[in-house]
Parts: sequence; structure tokens; C-alpha cells
Amino acid sequence: MVVQNNLDLGDTRKGILLEPFIHQVGGHMSMMKYDDHTVCKPLVSQEQWFYESLPTAMKRFTPQYKGTISVNLKKDTMGNLSLIACPQTDRRSSLDNAPKECSMTIWQKLNQANTSNGDHTFVKWNHDHLANTIKESCQGKAILQSDLQYHGDVSTLMEDANGNQAEKNSYNPWGLHCHKQHLNRISSKYNENKPHQFLLLENVVSKYKCPCILDLKMGTRQHGDDASEEKKARQIKKCEQSTSASLGVRICGMQVYQADTNQYLCKDKYYGRKLSPDGFRQAIYQFLHNGMRLRTELVEPIVSQLKMLLSVIKKQSTYRFYSSSLLINYEGLDKAMPLDSQSYCQNTSCSVLQGNSQPKVDVRMIDFAHTTYKGSKNNQTIYDGPDHGYIFGLENLIKIVQSIPV
Repeated sequence: MVVQNNLDLGDTRKGILLEPFIHQVGGHMSMMKYDDHTVCKPLVSQEQWFYESLPTAMKRFTPQYKGTISVNLKKDTMGNLSLIACPQTDRRSSLDNAPKECSMTIWQKLNQANTSNGDHTFVKWNHDHLANTIKESCQGKAILQSDLQYHGDVSTLMEDANGNQAEKNSYNPWGLHCHKQHLNRISSKYNENKPHQFLLLENVVSKYKCPCILDLKMGTRQHGDDASEEKKARQIKKCEQSTSASLGVRICGMQVYQADTNQYLCKDKYYGRKLSPDGFRQAIYQFLHNGMRLRTELVEPIVSQLKMLLSVIKKQSTYRFYSSSLLINYEGLDKAMPLDSQSYCQNTSCSVLQGNSQPKVDVRMIDFAHTTYKGSKNNQTIYDGPDHGYIFGLENLIKIVQSIPV
């Protein structure tokens, strides 16, 4: 493997240089890009056990599990940190399109640009440089942007509880924010020879040119059985003060491609926590609006997949999916866009999309670190029947999506 920069990372020829996954819209644990079809995240035993004993009926609604991998924290001569994955020979063959080379990552570019300020361990977040770096690293993809393009009845979505407009930014920093926090945590115990275990999972948005992603925290309860009393009280309060209690679902993150500006509308978990039930309904509407029109053709396939998932969940006795999320993904490039709005597509493979009458929609369950079920290791409680809190959230979500006028 060749690292195309002059950072002294040691011998990375046998490793994969990881970079932050820029389409991470929610969560707190850093998702890393392994290759175009694979992401990885720090291993939590409970989540690994879940994937390894996954019921067959649930496999179509979860990312493909690709095993585990060892990751080492490397520090160059300037003190910049990088994560190097070391795939085992027998496991590499099972990965889709395992990379032979790795170009300079977003994180390293940011580090290089900030080495003159004396703060070498972590970058300082210069907004303009970050936006330019993401743009350079993602040729043919939209710029991530978190300001709302105001469109009539959805303009109030960006107002807080006091009616004030939310602060605007020129990019969506969530994935990099999580990455920085993760490096902060592991760097305090820095040991170049100590491997960290990561899970390898399917990149469920790799098939999209402009992935639109909605991250929903499902259920009326979020704390796991292993939560401390302090964390339990904190999670209960979050649920009571959000749509988790009233609807069984709340927004944890969102990015929506805006065809009129060739940018993404992005929202984070703090936005989702403040929404009322009516605000949640408006946000779902916004998720299906591309800045030019409502993507009404997506309503039926989303509802169809949610109903299939609901049927599966109702049959999973003893499972409790505490703190897990549901991703709804679709292709942001719109085959119905006017030709003068498709100039963005000139450098992308849009011909397949234009000729495909079926919208690309995907529903996936993710994040199972606190999932428990009969037979799981370290489970403290065995529950009867299906997860009614999760079912309550799914049923309300289906009703809300169905209520969107088509």
C-alpha cells in the first residue's frame, strides 16, 4: 500500500490507512472508511455477538457483518495521529474490493495544514479549509452544508424553541467531530504497539451518488441493562423531553441533497431532541424534499420496507434494541430534475439512475451495543415477547410517512 504524502507513519504497506466516514450523520462513536464498500467502528462485544448470532430474517435490514480487524494508532514525527488497520490475510479475501492503495486522507490534510500553529496532535477546525478539503477529497459529490434552503412551509424547521433561527455553517462536521473525540479518548492511553479492535461492516450508502440519510433513534427506552443509575436517569430524561416518549422515535441526524443548490441540508441530534411531534412530522417532510420538489415517489417504497421490518420485529421474541438506530437512505440525484438542474451530474454516472424507474431506497437497523436477547452473553434480564417500544416507534413512523401527500 502506498501512502501518498510525506508523513512518517512507519511501515503502512501491510495496513490500510483509515479516514473518517464523511456520511456519518449521527451517533457518537467514530465511523471510519475502510474502502468504498466497507466501514469500521470500535468494537463493542455486545454488538459483535449480536451480528454473529443475527436471525436470518433480520439480515436484510442490517449491514452485512464482515468480521473484525486490528487497528493501531500511529503518530508521525510531527505528533499527528492516524489509524492504521491491519487486516489478516485470511480475512482480507472476504472483503469487497479491498484497497491496494490509500491516498492522503481528509484528516491528514487537515493535520498538515495546521502543523504551523504548534498544535500537532489535533487540528483546529478552520471552516473554509475543511469545506475545501472535503470538496477536493470527494470529487463528483455534493458539498456538505448545514444551512437550510428556505422553502415556504418548511422554513420553520430551523427555528429553535424560542423561534430563533439556528446558526448556519458551511459544512456538516459530524463525522469529523466524532473522529476527533475518538482520537482524544484513545490518545490519552497512546501505545503504538497496542491494537484496538474494530468491527467491519457494509457501507450501506456506497451505492448512492448523493446519499440522503435519516438516522432515527428507535424506541421509548434508550438505556441498556448495563447502564449506571446516572446514565439511566440521563437517558430517561432525554426520552421524556423528546419525541422518543410521545412517538417512540426521534431524529439523531439527517442529510438531504438539495438539487437547487447542489449541497446537502444537514441536521444533528441536538436538533432532533428539540422537535415536537409536529416538528418531527415536518422534518420527515423535509427529508423527502430536494429543494425543488417533494420526492413523492419515495413514500411508497419507504412505507413498504418499514412494514416489512415491522413484521420481522414483531416475531423477534426476547429482543430489546435499546439505543439502536434506524437508517432510511435514498438516492438524492433525481431523475425527474430538469436538464438545466443536472449540470452537477456531468461528472457522475447518472445514466443508470436516469434509466432506472425504481427509486433507490434502503432501510437498515444499526448500533447494537446495548441490544439484549435470550442467549446473548452478559445479558442481565431476559424479556418476554417482542420489543414493544421499538414497534410503537415503527408504527408511528409508518403513519407519519403515509400521511405525506403524494
